[in-house]
Amino acid sequence: MNKFAVLLYPNFSLQEITCLTSALTVWFGEKIDYIASESREYLSEEGFVIMPTKTVAEVNITDYDCVILPGTIDPLPALFDNKLIDFLQKGANSDTVFAAISSSPLLLSKAGILRGKKFTSGYFMQMADTFPFIEKDNFIHKGIVEDGNVITGIGMFFREFAEAVLRRFNYDIGDSFMRDKPEDYSEEELTFYWSDDEYKEFLEELKAYTP
Repeated sequence: MNKFAVLLYPNFSLQEITCLTSALTVWFGEKIDYIASESREYLSEEGFVIMPTKTVAEVNITDYDCVILPGTIDPLPALFDNKLIDFLQKGANSDTVFAAISSSPLLLSKAGILRGKKFTSGYFMQMADTFPFIEKDNFIHKGIVEDGNVITGIGMFFREFAEAVLRRFNYDIGDSFMRDKPEDYSEEELTFYWSDDEYKEFLEELKAYTP
């Protein structure tokens, strides 16, 4: 089993990471820690309210095989969250894989994790002119860029981002990760049945809800 974490901050994007987190938890049975600088509710940009499972003070970043950073429509609160940036900085020289999508590579740049590494991002390019810690010469205008222990992606390529992370950890996701087309399936293939044992288990669970 690998150890994964997702960082939370104001206005983070669930949509950009749920292909990845769903595959990790539902397909492969991994447990994910949701880490923030404070133990409080965080509102996603889609309007979901999420409570972190741990704070940065309670964990060591280098204990994780992969730290996932969702994008955010408003990166400034996270960028100037000293607790969060300090937490990331502690992983700057580690083997931890950092997977950052959309605007979140901005946080990796500030923490020094992108120093000397090629990367991409979905933030507006004026940010690269505004913040001196961004190494503009290393910005690659591609959907997904991998360099060493860093995987970065643009938000519109959330599926490809998930695929890159899953393949990095050698999960068996086949040749067409989440690319199946409904019209390619027969009626039989789209009709689902439990096994006898699974159905018995369901009936046992149902007893708790019926008189």
